[in-house]
Amino acid sequence: MVERRILVVEDEHIVAMGIKMMLKNLGYMVAGVASSGEESISKARSTLPDLVLMDILLKGDLDGIEASKEIITRLDIPVVYLTGSDHKALEQIWNKEPEYIVKPFDETDLEKVIDIVLGRRGLEKKDVKRNPEKL
Repeated sequence: MVERRILVVEDEHIVAMGIKMMLKNLGYMVAGVASSGEESISKARSTLPDLVLMDILLKGDLDGIEASKEIITRLDIPVVYLTGSDHKALEQIWNKEPEYIVKPFDETDLEKVIDIVLGRRGLEKKDVKRNPEKL
């Protein structure tokens, strides 16, 4: 089995460490932890994870939504948004079918959303290989 690499972007240290522990328990490799939008882009570029778990509300100049735009468009890495509630910020998410998970969540919820996104991603990659004109 290929170990999937996930980048965690969360500005609350204790929450980030909890997510990191959940991911390890589920058998994923944590590619890194970032606490700002700027740092998330830099770490995504350097580690090229399979998926990014992105908190929407981050401290600093670049929030999670703006950072995810860069990661998705330039690096083609899928993003799952983390939010504290059914937040108004979700309305600002620019991609068509955003995946998100509402905090607090447990390992089962986290595993389900990751499986959905990575599964969809696998199908998209296979579809492109079969139909190169989609590029």
